Amino acid sequence: MNKKEISAALKDYHWMINEIKRQRKMLENEVRSNITSQYGEESALPKPKGTNSDPVYREILRREKTHQWINRLQKKVLFIQEHVDCVRGERERAVLECLLDGMSVIAISRHMGLSERNIRLIREDIVNAMYENAGFAGNAGFAGFAG
Repeated sequence: MNKKEISAALKDYHWMINEIKRQRKMLENEVRSNITSQYGEESALPKPKGTNSDPVYREILRREKTHQWINRLQKKVLFIQEHVDCVRGERERAVLECLLDGMSVIAISRHMGLSERNIRLIREDIVNAMYENAGFAGNAGFAGFAG
């Protein structure tokens, strides 16, 4: 991950966690349900050429795309979770916790009694610390987080 991607992951962490939870819950419910293809007269009717009109097949494709997307979110969340401990200072840690809880820079500024500029500088320090802790300081980026 480059610094821009780390910064975006910090900003998006809260909703990504919520979405991962929601998708896992949906997956649990889907395991209990089943998808049925067409049957009876509908199954014998001609289908349009060039597309697969099988609803089961289309649903499988949709679920596979969703699964791939959730895996990308999980990698980003895991990266942040693995590098939280590299943030040492008390102020930095407080700002980090607020960011992970989904608070905006303005809300953190009001909460901590610091200027927005100061919060942005602290956020930049957090991103730099995570970047260096991950060992990317000498690398161009991390290929595992493409997309």
